[in-house]
Amino acid sequence: MAPTAFLHPFARPAAEQFVNMVRGEGAAVWDDAGKRYVDAMASLWYCQVGHGRTEIAEATAAQMETLEAFHTFEMFTNDPTEQLCAALAERSPMDGTRVFLTNSGSEAVETALKLSRLFWAWQDQPERRVIISRRRAYHGVGYGGTTAQGLPANREGWGELLADVVHADADDLAQVKELFATYDGRVAAVIAEPLQGAAGVYPPQPGYLEGLRALCDEHGALLIFDEVISGFGRLGHWWGAQRYQVTPDLITFAKGATSGYLPLGGVLTGAKVNEVLQADDTRMLRHGFTYSGHPTVCAAALANLAIIENEGLMAKAVAIGERLGPALKQLVDEGLATELRGSEAIWALGLNEGVAPAAVRDHMLANGVIPRPIPTSTVAFCPPLVIGDDDLDLIVAATRSALAELAGTQA
Repeated sequence: MAPTAFLHPFARPAAEQFVNMVRGEGAAVWDDAGKRYVDAMASLWYCQVGHGRTEIAEATAAQMETLEAFHTFEMFTNDPTEQLCAALAERSPMDGTRVFLTNSGSEAVETALKLSRLFWAWQDQPERRVIISRRRAYHGVGYGGTTAQGLPANREGWGELLADVVHADADDLAQVKELFATYDGRVAAVIAEPLQGAAGVYPPQPGYLEGLRALCDEHGALLIFDEVISGFGRLGHWWGAQRYQVTPDLITFAKGATSGYLPLGGVLTGAKVNEVLQADDTRMLRHGFTYSGHPTVCAAALANLAIIENEGLMAKAVAIGERLGPALKQLVDEGLATELRGSEAIWALGLNEGVAPAAVRDHMLANGVIPRPIPTSTVAFCPPLVIGDDDLDLIVAATRSALAELAGTQA
């Protein structure tokens, strides 16, 4: 059997066997053999409102029947885009927020990095172009985001990456301070996930985000929060910035903005950034994507926001954490895992030596649960916010079974 024409992302190009998903409802999906799986990862960190929501399908269909698409470059706009940006600005933790729309989190990160440099170039300080990021960070797969991310395997093989991007160890404020000193007067911005997700779910150490904010204020740099995973109720608030009570200057978002029903990302820009962007009305922002502000996509996002709000899903994220967190911690207490990391509705287990994350995933798939294996020693959980208690308990039971069986094979 040869590989199909579809070249899969983050997969071995020579792979031939895949699980074919054909249907979803709530917190579950079904494959083409009729097997039900609990979607313990909200697909890929994004399906907040669950699968099969007719409200979103109906909103997108209605918009497509009216105005399916039209560009928003220069002098054009449309009602769903304006309504969505107003709704996002209203829920923003930053004053005077405006919204730049993209198609993905990767594009959102590229946009935020470009805006942070443009912010200084338009103030006649083009030398301020250094971006400080963190090891263990994930910031998408554009060239800027690939450079900024702190996952070495994802940076290999792509040739020369973006200049003037430097890294500090995660949660090490002293190293960030040293980088500010090394690049004195040249730092444009610091970029950080409030909670590091794709690297294995690492909440910030107490005082760390506050320390980043203080260092940026001291040196005049911008603070970018990458909230592609942590936004839209995942941590019990609209934004991780609100969860940790630290206000950045820009926020990147995607994933939960539409719960994945259609591709959408963007950047929230705060008053400090907007003051510079708007200062000279003769200047053109020469950046954008063909589908920025796509009306059908924005209609999906508006329906998604309404579900999150009307069904109290931010409070549900807290309840998920209160049930899932202690149950997973019991696995650590039983010696089946080494560490539990997470908050609200996003968690990860550190695995015992010799236990492969992919093997845990495969065992759990057989028992009807889909987690996320993260090399080299983590399995992550990020369920839809509509998940029921029975399915949360099934996640834990399948995890316990997989870890116990794999521990037996390692003996």
